[in-house]
Amino acid sequence: MEEIYVKFVSQKISKTRWRPLPPGSLQTVETFATESWDNEESYVSPWSIGDFGNLDSDGGFEGDHQLLCDIRHHGDVMDLQFFDQERIVTASSTGYVTVFLHHPNNQTLSVNQQWTTAHYHPGPGSPSHSGAPCAAVVCNNPEIVTVGEHGRINLFKADHKEAIRTIDNADSSTFHAVTFLQTPEILTVNSIGQLKTWNFRQQGNEPSHILSLTSDRVPLHCHVVATGGQDGILSIWDVRQGTMPVSLLKAHEAEMWEPTVLRLKYFLSENVLTRFLFQELGLSEGRTLSAP
Repeated sequence: MEEIYVKFVSQKISKTRWRPLPPGSLQTVETFATESWDNEESYVSPWSIGDFGNLDSDGGFEGDHQLLCDIRHHGDVMDLQFFDQERIVTASSTGYVTVFLHHPNNQTLSVNQQWTTAHYHPGPGSPSHSGAPCAAVVCNNPEIVTVGEHGRINLFKADHKEAIRTIDNADSSTFHAVTFLQTPEILTVNSIGQLKTWNFRQQGNEPSHILSLTSDRVPLHCHVVATGGQDGILSIWDVRQGTMPVSLLKAHEAEMWEPTVLRLKYFLSENVLTRFLFQELGLSEGRTLSAP
């Protein structure tokens, strides 16, 4: 039976992300990032899992979840993703989208890029004073896509000060998650469970496909995704085959906070760092999941 290591962190955490390894690297992933929300102050924090393989003099394991550094965040962190090995992109409840740069030499974080009007509610006053929560972000270097609770989709590039493409009123329901299928296609999930695909090469503001009872086969190569919800079940979907998931996996007894979308090749090949309703960090392997 595999060991599970737990650390009490004294704050609410709902998102965790592994730092990507360099292409072709044979190293083990050891660094991940967390975000905090619904606290008096919110932070973005990279961690190291330490060395769990050695025993100390008392027979216990050496090492622990080690906090490398942290930085205060403007608003609650709704989502975060690694853009590359050094940069972390966050989505804020204020509508901001921020790129943080990690400096491993002195273990600090700094703001590398920020879009303060990425998501906002239209109306009187400047957009910066009527921010709408940015619900999710996904990265595919050099591109960054964000979706807002107000139904907006943004396409950014890390070295550009303005959005490359914006789709307003993309969904009448709240967006919950977004992922790249293949450049330039993305897949979004909304609050009523619809999966929609979008192609940025198309000029219109309509989705390419909507998974519904009458949907056709979707001509995609990266067509298998996994979604998680409040029932603790991971649903595996083949988006070419309509609305019903092809498999259900029992992931947690407790509610999963992140109704996210994962491309299955990443879901099966990396450790899944999971979030429970209590304030602890737990490490589990994707292969330990069982069918409900």
